[in-house]
Amino acid sequence: MTDFLATHLDWFADPTAWVALLTLVVLEIVLGIDNLIFISILTNKLPKDQQQRARTIGIGAALIMRLLLLATVSIIVRLTDPVFSLFGHGFSWRDLILIAGGLFLVWKATKEIHHTVDPEDHKDTMVGDAVSMGIGAAIFQILLLDLVFSIDSIITAVGMTDEIAIMYIAVIVAVTVMLLAVNPLSNFIAKNPTIVMLALGFLLMIGMTLIADGMGFHVPKGYIYAAMGFSALVEGLNMLARRRKKR
Repeated sequence: MTDFLATHLDWFADPTAWVALLTLVVLEIVLGIDNLIFISILTNKLPKDQQQRARTIGIGAALIMRLLLLATVSIIVRLTDPVFSLFGHGFSWRDLILIAGGLFLVWKATKEIHHTVDPEDHKDTMVGDAVSMGIGAAIFQILLLDLVFSIDSIITAVGMTDEIAIMYIAVIVAVTVMLLAVNPLSNFIAKNPTIVMLALGFLLMIGMTLIADGMGFHVPKGYIYAAMGFSALVEGLNMLARRRKKR
């Protein structure tokens, strides 16, 4: 037991390991924003008495999925190895998963934007099936996106450090923050209808970024989050202006 602890906790005395841990925690939280936006929009469509349960299960599943992927980290690393080539680009399993997840996000966001613009057309709601089938359909859709974001999250963690303990701590802390933030974010989106369109725009951009990344065109995440932050700032100023006019 002592040898096991010594092997996995020897990084405690290494200052660079703590820097890596803090950096990875921040990165994991930032990477979780995409997941949070999707969960917030999806669960807000459910009946009030099912929203909290769906959010908790969705984020809990994200934690379990990330921990399971960390347990098979050697397999996850191999997901970046090309399995076939097309048009001079080698596609790995990670690329295929990112492309599939991106297409799913683009399709879902486009459907909901169409419904928001044309509310009379109820056939194209983002969670049309979830409304009729209940919480199960919503959780299933959350799990699909959890898988995509979890793989990207774990590959990021592997690229940051070799210490498996640091990866586990960073993932647990990041998902805990997601769990604490999902209700305030969902309530904020529900109370501000214009935020819904902005959030859907974010999902559309994230989906396109995932597709581009899977196709071999890497877009630095900093650009994406800077664009999201600037858009959120502009929308915040618009909300402030509307409130001042009401007064």
